[in-house]
Amino acid sequence: MTATITSRKPAEQWTIRKLTADIGAEVSGVVLSGDLGPETVAVLRQTVLDHKVVVFRGQHSLDDEGQRAFARLLGPLTLGHPTLASRVDGAVLEVNSEHGRSDSWHTDVTFVDRPPAFSVLRPVALPEYGGTTAWANTTAAYNRLPEPLRLLAESLRAVHTNRYDYARTHERDAAEGHDDGKGRVQYEEFRSTQYETEHPVVRAHPETGERTLLLGQFVSHILDLKPAESDAVYRIFQDRITKLENTLRWHWSLGDVAVWDNRATQHYGVSDYDSQFRKLHRVTVAGDVPMGADGRPSRALIGDAAAYQAFAG
Repeated sequence: MTATITSRKPAEQWTIRKLTADIGAEVSGVVLSGDLGPETVAVLRQTVLDHKVVVFRGQHSLDDEGQRAFARLLGPLTLGHPTLASRVDGAVLEVNSEHGRSDSWHTDVTFVDRPPAFSVLRPVALPEYGGTTAWANTTAAYNRLPEPLRLLAESLRAVHTNRYDYARTHERDAAEGHDDGKGRVQYEEFRSTQYETEHPVVRAHPETGERTLLLGQFVSHILDLKPAESDAVYRIFQDRITKLENTLRWHWSLGDVAVWDNRATQHYGVSDYDSQFRKLHRVTVAGDVPMGADGRPSRALIGDAAAYQAFAG
């Protein structure tokens, strides 16, 4: 399915092609830069809100500065990461396979009280095979819940932290021969400043009004439940999010750029490339404090992320 959007300037014609029924679109006919006009930016933003993930091919002229300039059109930028200082250049985070693999389902930086609104990802070096990324639509997952599960989810709150299993993937990587010791360094740096935040399991999207499930592998536990109960309830909802029909898997090429709504998705860097090298650069746009279905906001429990969130670089 394709749709053509023509702006007031005849030369600016986009083709939007859906990639799956519920998530993802490929947009062609636009060159990404910091010079896009406000009408173009408004259409782009709405396209991301509608499809959750939008991919652009052939953006070979985009470098780090261009990526930052383009992302700024969507809002103020955060620092590249709250703790990984060695891999941050201002607003740009280097996602590098030598330092570990983010092969778990997560929403970016939910361990702070204002997770990013949008993420912009660009490959810099790719393996000969594999290196794919998958996304899941957390809005569609919520909408498909039967009423009893919706009511349960809306009543729950969960604690997200950067002290969790995703940060310990270096142990698995070492066992599989993917880690030469750098993963351990990243593990310690990732945990160097502790963050914990209490979020609603269901948040109201501030732009679309939709409700989305806010979970992923940064969750340490669900409040007011015993550990076994917390694990079981988490699994019920997380499995709904990552059901294959609710996902998109993208095979990268150099020149691709992906933009996603971090408030309505989870993603997963698939470890399907053996010991080959993979590097991508990510820029994130500042978000707001999630609000639950009951109107209660998220709240920080440990750590002050103000410097990360107010970077505006």
